[in-house]
Amino acid sequence: MDVVSLTEDLVASPSHEDETVAGNFVTAWLRDHTDAAVHNDAHGNVVARKGSGEQSLALVGHHDVVPPDDAQVEDGEYVVERRETTERASGSETTRERLYGRGTADMKGSLAAAMLAFADADPTDGELIFASFAGEEQGGVGCQAAIEDGFETDYAVVVEGSTGYSAAGVTDVAVAHKGRRGSTIVAEGEAAHASEVDAGENAIYRATDAVDVVRDLEFPSTEVLGHELRGSVAVTEIGGGSAWNVIPERCEVTVDERTVPGERAPIERVETVSGVAVHVDQDLPPMACGDADFADAVLDAAAATQDGNPDHVVKPHATDAGWLAAAGTDCVVVGAAEPGEAHTDDESVSVDVLERCRRIYDGVVASWLG
Repeated sequence: MDVVSLTEDLVASPSHEDETVAGNFVTAWLRDHTDAAVHNDAHGNVVARKGSGEQSLALVGHHDVVPPDDAQVEDGEYVVERRETTERASGSETTRERLYGRGTADMKGSLAAAMLAFADADPTDGELIFASFAGEEQGGVGCQAAIEDGFETDYAVVVEGSTGYSAAGVTDVAVAHKGRRGSTIVAEGEAAHASEVDAGENAIYRATDAVDVVRDLEFPSTEVLGHELRGSVAVTEIGGGSAWNVIPERCEVTVDERTVPGERAPIERVETVSGVAVHVDQDLPPMACGDADFADAVLDAAAATQDGNPDHVVKPHATDAGWLAAAGTDCVVVGAAEPGEAHTDDESVSVDVLERCRRIYDGVVASWLG
């Protein structure tokens, strides 16, 4: 089976509300096409293993997707289409084939490439693992559950998008990505009639004092294998008050922080404001590859498959690689999706890049596990 046909089958398996059908498809395909030990766990994760040795390498993806656009569903079924598109750049035109449909870019196309690479691999110097997690779009709940149940690997290629970062159409190797910490600042006051301002404590004023603290925080930054990774902190929502003539007794502020490995903005400083507390709602970890030899080996495999010059890059958003890195795995991210392709009503992926990723995964396995 080729990567296009397998991607089409994966995309046709619904997985935005319940990943069971897609997970069962991945499980059945691996059992039919490999002699690996395949396990579908209670969380909806699929893990397959072959080979043995002192070191382990995993090809890691996820089979859940975000909800489809209406145009991506027909008669209750996901729609996937193969079309020719014309790309224009620097006065020239190139016609390429693309697959359109929910999950083509994020990330059933790259998942299909990883499945095929796993099926064809014959590791002689270590254990090769294939893992497709559930719940990545819900904050990586499947990956977290697998780690809690004992999943571990020395190295991982996470097949999220890494194409088009250093140059258009080039599939790069991401050696780091940011995490995301979402927090809610809660300011408490005391209600009073607005005609008697001094009788209350205005929660909105306290909240704005806390916002001033956030504005003065320095953005965290670090360096990963020679690449700078800079985070950010931003207030994104604010709400408080109950009526035009009432001094507000409560105000909430949402803060979005993009974290970097080893560094956090001291958001807790807002609690120096009277009546203010901060609560962390989500904390998706960043990722940094700590093994330069592994990162270089993957880059060599990427370079061998394309005319462009891939590079080590950093990604701006979190993936399951963050959870794996926190558990001790050296990770890189290599996948077909380009910035702006995922989660859109016309989501698509290049057929050429899917086939390239298949060759990259083949090359990584061959060079790292023999």
